Amino acid sequence: MIMGVVTQEYATPVAVPPTRLFKAMALDFHNLFPKIVEQIKSIEIIEGNGGPGTIKKLTLIEGDITEYKLHRVDEIDEARFVYNFSAIEGSDWGETLEKVSFESQLVEGSNGGSIRKVRVQFFTKGDTTISEKELKAWQAKVEGLVKIVERFLLANPDY
Repeated sequence: MIMGVVTQEYATPVAVPPTRLFKAMALDFHNLFPKIVEQIKSIEIIEGNGGPGTIKKLTLIEGDITEYKLHRVDEIDEARFVYNFSAIEGSDWGETLEKVSFESQLVEGSNGGSIRKVRVQFFTKGDTTISEKELKAWQAKVEGLVKIVERFLLANPDY
């Protein structure tokens, strides 16, 4: 099967320091996100100990539909604030996606905040293409999750 690769890069400014954002978005993702993201019903570790190779199952509810995604942790580097993972399966993917790889790094931003730099690669099946509209929708969804975490961290300075 021939596979295509579509790459997207963007940076999201966040008003909290990299150490706090990294803890929330990488180290404690599986505990925090089901509590603060309405659509995420649960995240369970189905293989591994949280480090590279770990497989996490996200159960999502969108309206009346329950879906799942499997994420594989590819790299965690606490010293450099790097968290890379791949979405390797999704109940809603059908015959379009093989996987989606996310490479993210937090760097210090202005006024004590962070900038979350992301490189996303969509590995499509066959001759499937991804439109600019779909790419913008993916980016908006990811940046929306980052903003939910930002609001939580600003409201909970002791987290």
